[in-house]
Amino acid sequence: MTTFRSGFTLWQLVQTARELNEDARVRERVDAVLHIMGGLGGAYGKGRPLVNALEDVAQEAIRQGDFAFAQRFQRFAAYAGGELFLDILENYYDDEARQRSEKHMRRMAALGADRAVATLDVLCRDKPGASAADARDLFRGIAQSVDYLGLGDGEGGIRLSTKEARQLQGYGHMEMVLRNLPRPASAEAARMMGDVLADVDAGMLAQLLELRARQAGLAALRTAVEDPDSSESALHGCLKNQEWIFGGAYVAELARRQYTPDAILDVPLLRGDGSLHVVELKRANIKDLVIRRSGHLMLGAPAHRAVSQAQNYLRAMDENRPSILAEHGVDTRRASATVVIGHPRYVTGDVTSQEIAETLRTYNTHQARIEVITYETLLDSASRMLALSSARQDADLDPDEESAA
Repeated sequence: MTTFRSGFTLWQLVQTARELNEDARVRERVDAVLHIMGGLGGAYGKGRPLVNALEDVAQEAIRQGDFAFAQRFQRFAAYAGGELFLDILENYYDDEARQRSEKHMRRMAALGADRAVATLDVLCRDKPGASAADARDLFRGIAQSVDYLGLGDGEGGIRLSTKEARQLQGYGHMEMVLRNLPRPASAEAARMMGDVLADVDAGMLAQLLELRARQAGLAALRTAVEDPDSSESALHGCLKNQEWIFGGAYVAELARRQYTPDAILDVPLLRGDGSLHVVELKRANIKDLVIRRSGHLMLGAPAHRAVSQAQNYLRAMDENRPSILAEHGVDTRRASATVVIGHPRYVTGDVTSQEIAETLRTYNTHQARIEVITYETLLDSASRMLALSSARQDADLDPDEESAA
């Protein structure tokens, strides 16, 4: 059951955000959000209408190319829909709340360092001649032991309190950075660091950070695919806001996932021409993705069901095109779809990866608007894209190549 949220803080954040975008259509949708929430000190309306209104703001911002503003309202919608805790929004958009969180973080870091010192004291007491290598081995062993800890989901599993769940969500959204260190290791090190920072190209640094983020996102998706128990929702979580994985034809993932009453899309993507592309996600662990009948290979029942589902989505989009275009600014006429399903590692029946690829290629040549691919194909394609991006970045950073040119 969805736990819808609202309140003064969200109302205040929306009010503040309204002044950050001057586009009339975006502001019109922000005003619709404020109308649902009511005025200062009111009841602060909530529920699915509020979530939809917040997603509409994000979607219009995406169409205008203001992706930071869109992300802000996507987070507002996630909070209103019960997916984010209020602390996370405050950390992003409330300076005072962020300072309080940083103070807590510093206390936790100090506590961790204090416990590390206590651990070293025990090591030195039990082994007076302990070396730095012994200390490294000790902490390495502690770190490796952590891998064996887990949270069960049965009767004997650990139940997290709301406070602990909120802290874990905070760690998932925020990163800890070191800054304003008391003093440099040496005057020479400080000078060298200053020289490096002075020569940093901000654009190049942003590209590098984006590349690292994409590598991390792809690694997370690969881990989920390789887990036979991963659900569709787990795979969806890895692909959220990762439209680049599906290729360069898409400019953004749309905030709104529902355009007709009976269709909630997994990953709605916006093409450069403003049209819609639907990605339907299924599990990676599909044993009968491709089957052999009378000596011939063909798609199994799970793939056909997924394609039928995508066909129904596209039919609904075609039938409701005028209203969707008028209300949400997305052109769904002749929208296309990709079904991502299965992985060769899970397919039974002595079918090779190459045979699966050839079977899908044959099937897709007879389809006009829907393509079926496996997670292996998706991962391989994204990996090649990252490899090319990394190679270009290395070339840009190579001073010898520049001088040779």
